[in-house]
Amino acid sequence: MVVPNPESFPFGWRRQAKFSFTLVNQIPGELSKLRETQHWFDEKNHTLGYDFMIRLYHLNSREFLVNDELKIVAEVDVLEVVGKLDVPVETTEMVDINGFQVLASQVESVNSLFKKHPNFTSNLCLKNLHLRTTYLNILLSLNEILCKSPVKLSNGDLADAYFSLKYVAKAGFKLDWLEKALKEAGETRIQEVEKELNGLTQKRADMDALLVFLKLR
Repeated sequence: MVVPNPESFPFGWRRQAKFSFTLVNQIPGELSKLRETQHWFDEKNHTLGYDFMIRLYHLNSREFLVNDELKIVAEVDVLEVVGKLDVPVETTEMVDINGFQVLASQVESVNSLFKKHPNFTSNLCLKNLHLRTTYLNILLSLNEILCKSPVKLSNGDLADAYFSLKYVAKAGFKLDWLEKALKEAGETRIQEVEKELNGLTQKRADMDALLVFLKLR
């Protein structure tokens, strides 16, 4: 962990922070690897890290590394401040909705999600509050992508949605409606690609015919 731009802080500044670093076990119900500590940062000591987290050969055996992907969750809480900057401070209000900590700006979206799909968390095995919130944030982004008109989704959007859906579903979320939306969007995109290819094929045929005509003259 590194304090950004420490030279911009006032003389004698100090910050006490609590932070956690979690290697996410991607098998639902299995334990993740958590390291957590508190530390005072100041002018001379503005970095801190872990020398050891987990042995490399344990990553695969403990299902931390799945499809060559490693999921990491980092949380930071500032506990005490000495030497404040002369800048406005923004407060982050968190609201509990059915066991999920969400931002005040997300309340409407999360409530709408539970209203439309009240059982989508019925098979959820995760107990860690931070991990539950992380998965929910991914789900909100995924839902926002797939609520767009299929014609507005790029190939990249569909690829991101596919891998995000696969990742979130592993945690135990029931996402039938998103799977259906992704399938429909994919089929629409395939039809568009086929139309584009047909158009290119026709253009190629026209060019070939033109070349034959020119050679005969």
